Amino acid sequence: MEHLLTGKEASKQQVIELINLGKDLKANPKKYADALKGKSIVTIFEKQSLRTRVTFDIGIHKMGGHAVYLDSQNGAIGERETVKDFASNLTRWADCIVARVMSHKTLEELAEYSNVPVINSLCDLYHPCQGLADFMTIAEHYDDLSKVKLAYVGDGNNVTHSLFIVGAIVGAEVTAVCPIGSSPDAQILKQVEDIAENSGATIRVTNSMDDIKGYDVVYGDTWVSMGDDTPLQAVKDKFMPYQINRALLDNTGIKHVLHCQPAHRELDITSEVMDDENVSLIFQQAENRMHIQNAIMLTLMKGDF
Repeated sequence: MEHLLTGKEASKQQVIELINLGKDLKANPKKYADALKGKSIVTIFEKQSLRTRVTFDIGIHKMGGHAVYLDSQNGAIGERETVKDFASNLTRWADCIVARVMSHKTLEELAEYSNVPVINSLCDLYHPCQGLADFMTIAEHYDDLSKVKLAYVGDGNNVTHSLFIVGAIVGAEVTAVCPIGSSPDAQILKQVEDIAENSGATIRVTNSMDDIKGYDVVYGDTWVSMGDDTPLQAVKDKFMPYQINRALLDNTGIKHVLHCQPAHRELDITSEVMDDENVSLIFQQAENRMHIQNAIMLTLMKGDF
């Protein structure tokens, strides 16, 4: 694997190795203090960011590397100059490219014309760094990922796709509970189901919360993605039955809660649940973004895949 664009590039063994490396980076940071010494990583942001920008920037610094931040002040990639020329220039200087972009096609072009690793830090279809961080967090509480039952509730989106992909690779049971009309992309779902056939995973989409009784972990996301101008009341009417709250945990027996943030408290999740240290893994999950991303960069830049 030269790049991480979707997550589908990785095998089960490679995912487990990334998670184990992430855990070691977290437990023994001094061991990796010079791991990226002399390396420069370009981080591209077409979309606003808190967790992604901070975790990559600080993570690179903690390993002795240098991060170069590029925002969208010059317009979207491909407008001022072609993506091919953009990539061809960057790869003359940088050792890795991390890109948070509007369109997955931009990432595919960056990878096509790059001779250094390209990492997808979010696009319209996938969020592989998030999905891997999520399963690293789950692995800190559950020894066998293939026995984990994970429920995603809310809008089927890029995060849902990445949870499906990583879950399918490791053999977990992942169910997305989405309102009618808000299901994940059908083509990606078919690809994930094909992966699941080989791994023994169970991948499902439903609109009933009754289908996740007895699950281990429930996962939420914002109901309105960046750039969506849907009126708040319309969103509330559609998604409030999918709110993560105490009643949901009591009714399903679910023990742990994840949320990729930003969280809209009292909408997609209640503060009571989000701040409950006995069930909420949300801020641990956010921290793990840095550790798994460091593991991804180290692995790709060293050619270990």
